Amino acid sequence: MRHIRPHPLLPHALLSNYANAGAYTDCFTTAISRTVTHAEFVEAFYTGRLFMLERWLLRVFLSRPSTDLQARQLAAGELNEFAAWRVEARAPDQVLMCDIGGLTRSWLMVAPSDVPGHTRICFGSAVVPAVNPVTGKSSLGFGFTALLGFHKLYSRALLSAAAARLVRVPS
Repeated sequence: MRHIRPHPLLPHALLSNYANAGAYTDCFTTAISRTVTHAEFVEAFYTGRLFMLERWLLRVFLSRPSTDLQARQLAAGELNEFAAWRVEARAPDQVLMCDIGGLTRSWLMVAPSDVPGHTRICFGSAVVPAVNPVTGKSSLGFGFTALLGFHKLYSRALLSAAAARLVRVPS
């Protein structure tokens, strides 16, 4: 797996609102040794082999099919729904997606790297705590807490797969 590392959210990250509101958030990043557009990154992320498995599961178990063409349209800003997500916010360098249940967010961003001619790609998530109607307390729930280690590993693997696809594309 490429060198994927956790990274603090950048101040202008669309995911920051959730971090500031007390949701679980994470951010993983790596550098690509060429200039990468946000659209290239989004397309590489959602059309990679590893993510294709997730798309297949969403199609089979939630009846939420998606295509590579839709991924390209999402990347180009021409589509605001993809598989089990909808665009919550968009900026030229990033997109924030909300799942159909409204409890999780996925975020993809490109930023200049510290190395000239390189691009930093970032992938992060937010999990919004659910409020118990009886106690009024908010919690991420046992399921998410139990799967947090897997979530982090899977996030790194998704970002690594996208990065590997971007490296193979001629500049």
